[in-house]
Amino acid sequence: MTAVAAMTTASVLGALAEVYDPELDEPITRLGFVTSCEVSADGDVEVVLQLPTPQCAPNFAFLMAADARAAVRRLPGVREVTIRLEDHYTGAEINAALGRGDGFTGAFPGETVDDDLAALRDLFLRKALVARESRLCEALLADGASPEEVAALRVQDLPDEAPDARRCAELRRRLGLDHDPGSPAFVLPSGEPVRASELKRWLRTARLVRISLEVNGGICRSLLRVHRGVVIDDPEEVLR
Repeated sequence: MTAVAAMTTASVLGALAEVYDPELDEPITRLGFVTSCEVSADGDVEVVLQLPTPQCAPNFAFLMAADARAAVRRLPGVREVTIRLEDHYTGAEINAALGRGDGFTGAFPGETVDDDLAALRDLFLRKALVARESRLCEALLADGASPEEVAALRVQDLPDEAPDARRCAELRRRLGLDHDPGSPAFVLPSGEPVRASELKRWLRTARLVRISLEVNGGICRSLLRVHRGVVIDDPEEVLR
């Protein structure tokens, strides 16, 4: 592989790292879903995705494959993009629809009128925001902050180096919620700030959402280990 091609492959993997599993809110690269990434000298890209089991929900599978295609297509110098979902019971339908440039209804006619699965995407973005905010909030309380102090924090007060803080800002941007530095650090899915008097009750509910995502993530990793022998550590190690 030439130096140019190698650099382009790295760029493709970087773009794919911005594609998240909608249910787990983790990058598909970190989860080991990207099993192959090939870049030709002409800039054609072929990516193979393989989910933990062939029975993963078709809507989740389509979202990840479609998002992967969109992320790679945005890269400069890329010509043709092929995303192939392997070892999935609806892989043929999804692959064919992606090849035509169709949305979800192109793969599964009559299943929904929401061709972009926007409602599903929105639901899981909000869940992800709640889960990550809960982790940040718990850490602050564990360090001795009071509910009043936590509720008074602004986005700019959260540590820049904290991955959860960065992801929360991105999730709020994608949901159309205020994410300016001076906006409240902790908000409800509606965008309203979490008030000090409501914080403990909000945190109990948010913790349940987070635990659900973490349990699903653990199951996903276990399935990868059992079915494919993949142990998630460095995402590039799972490429074949």
